[in-house]
Amino acid sequence: MDFQPTREQRDLKAALRDLLARRHGREALRTALDTGTTVDRDLWRELGGAGFFALRLPEADGGVGLGLPEAVLLFEEAGRALLPGPLVATHLAAGAVPGAAAGTTVVTAFDLGGDLVTHLAEADAVLGSPHRPEAEPVRSADPLTPLHRARPGAGTPGDDLAPYRDAGALLTAALQLGSALRTLELAVRYAGEREQFGSPIGAFQAVKHLCAGMLVRAELARTAVYAAAVTATYAGGPGEIAAAKLLADGAAVANARDCLQVHGGMGFTWEADVHLHLKRAWVRAEQWRTAGEAEELLAGELLDAAVS
Repeated sequence: MDFQPTREQRDLKAALRDLLARRHGREALRTALDTGTTVDRDLWRELGGAGFFALRLPEADGGVGLGLPEAVLLFEEAGRALLPGPLVATHLAAGAVPGAAAGTTVVTAFDLGGDLVTHLAEADAVLGSPHRPEAEPVRSADPLTPLHRARPGAGTPGDDLAPYRDAGALLTAALQLGSALRTLELAVRYAGEREQFGSPIGAFQAVKHLCAGMLVRAELARTAVYAAAVTATYAGGPGEIAAAKLLADGAAVANARDCLQVHGGMGFTWEADVHLHLKRAWVRAEQWRTAGEAEELLAGELLDAAVS
């Protein structure tokens, strides 16, 4: 059995990469940082027109009729491009919230496991909630992921997100995977360009080890995320998705840290993009399923298997 992406899947992935390169390149990313625009409504509608949000809706309901494997490939590209906004929640809301599939409605979710919610000011609806709760802004590690905390008694959805949790965790893992692969690219490129003592720093063993470790983490995460997308479509359980999220979170955070090391002092400056990947990875690691929750789920499955 061949588990490599098909030609159609590769073409789909390449098409989104081209769209994001054209509409959300580095200049657009920097403009968003300068202006504080975390959701580009025009781009959101363009993504909707391209089928990004309606990808898994049946064709009879106006969707594309594809599945989780294709969605994972597209979310990987969104993570690679550091595309901001509640992409996962809006994708999950397609078919349930009017306008979500077309990208004309921005949907967020209380996916941080408590009273915190991202992009509430930009969102038109909250997944699993009949209303927008009253909330106050709080400081976020990521400048392009604004946070709000619901006021006491405002009512925050908890179990209402249960039907979406596995898919949400897997798509977030795909975003983390894209970020991990991108920081690997940035590190390797910089290691080949930056010279010290008359040689590219990539010739030094310490830098080689950093880049090699980044590659191993990214490829392990890619294997886990792709496999979970396939098994979840058929007979897989939440354990595969939990493992994929755990590995992808670790790869995104650790690769961003190592990429900073490769860049040296340059990586910590505002002009570099590396710190943005690290900050986004920190936030995503807390969304839909944390490392602790994933470990508990996997431990429970292992215990059940041992007992039976």
